[in-house]
Amino acid sequence: MPRSWKSIPFFRWSFWRMAFGVRHLREHWQVGDGREERLAAYVETHARHGDGADVIRVIDDYGYNESFLMNVGDEKGLILDAAIERAQPARVLELGTYCGYSAVRMATAAPAAQICSVEFSSANAEIARRVLTHAGVSDRVTVVVGTLGDGGATARQLEERHGFGLGSLDFVFIDHDKAAYLPDLKLILGRGWLHPGALVVADNVKFPGAPEYRAYMKQNEGTLWRTIEHETHAEYQSMFKDLVLVSELIEA
Repeated sequence: MPRSWKSIPFFRWSFWRMAFGVRHLREHWQVGDGREERLAAYVETHARHGDGADVIRVIDDYGYNESFLMNVGDEKGLILDAAIERAQPARVLELGTYCGYSAVRMATAAPAAQICSVEFSSANAEIARRVLTHAGVSDRVTVVVGTLGDGGATARQLEERHGFGLGSLDFVFIDHDKAAYLPDLKLILGRGWLHPGALVVADNVKFPGAPEYRAYMKQNEGTLWRTIEHETHAEYQSMFKDLVLVSELIEA
């Protein structure tokens, strides 16, 4: 939640450093100043081993007090928690692992779930695995390096190695390349992984924005999907408004 002046991003050098490094961020999905690697060490030093809730607390502390991060964060994390608790999923797909924060949140909120998290950056994947191991959830969270937009290789891996198949997927959390939100959702639907009643949660729909995804959900409201739009703030600050969409599949 807002923490005095640190919730105002313009007062924080780590926010400006991320803004100035947007080209590097788009190419490598890291800011470029080592903050992601430092986060893993910070978690290992400050969080209780095997305690997912404490790992979440420590990452939020890092995001406010050390370096700005682009994971879902504490405010929007509560929306994700509530959706997970509503779905009670057995199998979860996450698109965009980053440093493992949201995977830890989901594994903590759904202790019976098996989670596959797809991450484009191999460097981020290694950092996330360190965080997941420290949180004590690495036996239930598998990080797969790849992207659903790679011509089918990653999708086939999910099917052949991780049990994805017709109606097997209960929950999807989308928090990666905003331009890929809608194409990747359509690929998931096309392969039949979702079943009626499955939930799809999408972060950052307003900031930085996924307008095509939001328009698709509006166009299919009440026929294919039932969507609730949650008005909130972008991670670790109180200035930029954001939307998190929680969508329930009506029919596969």
